[in-house]
Amino acid sequence: MAPPWVQELHFPHLPSHYIDHMVPVMPSGPTPTAPGQSLYLSTSMMWLEPVFSLPQYIFMPQITGDRLKTLRDALASVLVPYYPLSGRLRETNNGKLEVFFGQDQGALMVEAHSEMSLSDLGDLKVPNPAWSPLIFRFPNEEPTNCGGFSLGLRICHCIVDGLGAMQFLSSWAATAKAGTLITNPKPCWDRDFFRPRDPPLVKFPHIEFMRIEDGSSLTMSLWQTKAVQKCYRISREFQAWLKTLAQPEDDMSNVTCSTFDAMAAHIWRSWVKALDVKPLNYELRLTFSVNARQKPKNPPLKEGFYGNVVCLACVKSTVRKLVYGRFPDTARLVREARLGISEEYLRSTVDYVEVDRPRRLEFGGKLTITQWTRFSIYDSADFGWGRPMYAGPIDLTPTPQVCVFSPEARLILVGQCLCVFACRNLLQKASRTFCLLQRPVNKVQLNEATTLL
Repeated sequence: MAPPWVQELHFPHLPSHYIDHMVPVMPSGPTPTAPGQSLYLSTSMMWLEPVFSLPQYIFMPQITGDRLKTLRDALASVLVPYYPLSGRLRETNNGKLEVFFGQDQGALMVEAHSEMSLSDLGDLKVPNPAWSPLIFRFPNEEPTNCGGFSLGLRICHCIVDGLGAMQFLSSWAATAKAGTLITNPKPCWDRDFFRPRDPPLVKFPHIEFMRIEDGSSLTMSLWQTKAVQKCYRISREFQAWLKTLAQPEDDMSNVTCSTFDAMAAHIWRSWVKALDVKPLNYELRLTFSVNARQKPKNPPLKEGFYGNVVCLACVKSTVRKLVYGRFPDTARLVREARLGISEEYLRSTVDYVEVDRPRRLEFGGKLTITQWTRFSIYDSADFGWGRPMYAGPIDLTPTPQVCVFSPEARLILVGQCLCVFACRNLLQKASRTFCLLQRPVNKVQLNEATTLL
């Protein structure tokens, strides 16, 4: 049985929902654009396909009054400074994306209801793939809203990143709460900041984008077995203990291992071990997103910029080193990749995308980790009715090689987080992971801690 600091969470099944109204919400005031005009969208995000969105759901307690009107009016106000979010993505003749403004577009608001209460949703502190029917999808979309009150938000990832989405959400919520437009900080579009250099100058190999023919058993193993989303509540104590184990014993650089480095290294090793990847000499990759907002120095990014400033860090290792190597060595690889994201790496990424035009991320032979723990989503989503009961992503199962570190709702204990996996049921092979952490520790503590994955 897993200890309290590593707790597996389970999910209930949900009934259907019914759509009542679909209303486009236009900016309530004048904007700098007119129908027929378009906005430049930075080249660096071309690899994020237009349909790759950031679905988030916010569940709130029972609310009185005309809540839809409050949300609609606040959204119309916020769309004045955030006017690009009322446009539409389209592809230009040269294959790039832009934001186009046509007649009466606006942001689509969908009102729906379901014959259920918030208590029917189960544990509202964790993401739940059973909530997927609550996501509105257009008729031509691939298959992948309730009592109390829930609010869903879908924004294309090539328009904003996670922090940009939080900035918009915070402004919308503050405007609804105050009854007047609030934008703090003032939103900044300025996508020209990330135009490619002329001529482009690619200084790094950018293996995060390269296609690798998966010669291992990983992909076949994943897709032959139906993906199961697993969610684990990971305590601050476990994270601190794992970080201690990951510290290098002979590193004279005085660069310490972060909690993320330790968690990412342990999950990657455990994932590969549990899936019994073969052959042992096959080289696998780990990719994870790094917030690069503070990297540009000359000039720096303007305050309020809400576009994508995400760089993908990439780590390579053979199966043998992951399974049988030292845990601090794997954590060091993660740390070096994280610290390797510089201003020049960011500029090189923009130029690489301009030259090679990758249109999607490659998932062959790798695991991808996304960190949401630093998003102020619970504070950002107070629309005047209190903090939400749950705010965050819903379902990762369509992409079984992604892991999300997500903050848990209603917790005062700083550092406690959720680890959400879309993968096979790793607990069935948990006994295989006992050898992953090899620094001498209390035997009982080791056996308990390594049942995490």
